[in-house]
Amino acid sequence: MLAIAGLGSTELIVIMGLFVLLFGAAKIPALARSVGKSINEFKKGMSEGARGDTEAEGEKKDAPSQPEAAAKDKKE
Repeated sequence: MLAIAGLGSTELIVIMGLFVLLFGAAKIPALARSVGKSINEFKKGMSEGARGDTEAEGEKKDAPSQPEAAAKDKKE
């Protein structure tokens, strides 16, 4: 048996039938395409955000901290 999120096959068929009645058979492929594009854009945004976080952490490591800079000034 096919069970997605605790739904049986009968429930899935009823949901798909309602989906077709609400949106019409002609609009479902366009709707699925737009959902797919939205998911891809979301994934791109998440990966760009993660890259931005790692780059920001790298900049923090490269820059001298406040006490180190003050100690260097005192030595001079």
